[in-house]
Amino acid sequence: MDESIPNIKKWVVFYPVYINSKKTIAEGRRISASKACENPTCIEIGDCCSALKLPFAIEVNKAYPRDFMQVGRVRVLLKREDGTLYNPDIGSRKQMMLQVAAMVPRHPGRTKKQAPASTSTAGPSKQGGKGGKKKK
Repeated sequence: MDESIPNIKKWVVFYPVYINSKKTIAEGRRISASKACENPTCIEIGDCCSALKLPFAIEVNKAYPRDFMQVGRVRVLLKREDGTLYNPDIGSRKQMMLQVAAMVPRHPGRTKKQAPASTSTAGPSKQGGKGGKKKK
């Protein structure tokens, strides 16, 4: 086997649902809801791993087994071959999840405010009921 290609099958698997505050523990969240962030993406998690100086690989064609509609996962390497940590502040998966969850809300892609979806200038309708023509 070529030594330049890392064996990512042994890396830690990190699904975005693990740190999603909108999910319950039964749905797959692994940290407390107060420390979790809202709807993280694989790209945001990858950027946070990069900022934490951790090697990572994003797998876009993989899905979370409990919710197969949510596509994507991140593989992260916490330890080197000799057993030393890449980042001494992160010694376990849980510490990594907590650090990433704290960083995702400050991600540059999230700090931009989205434009409102509707640009209608008309106020709310004064009509009540279902609308339509009245029967005589």
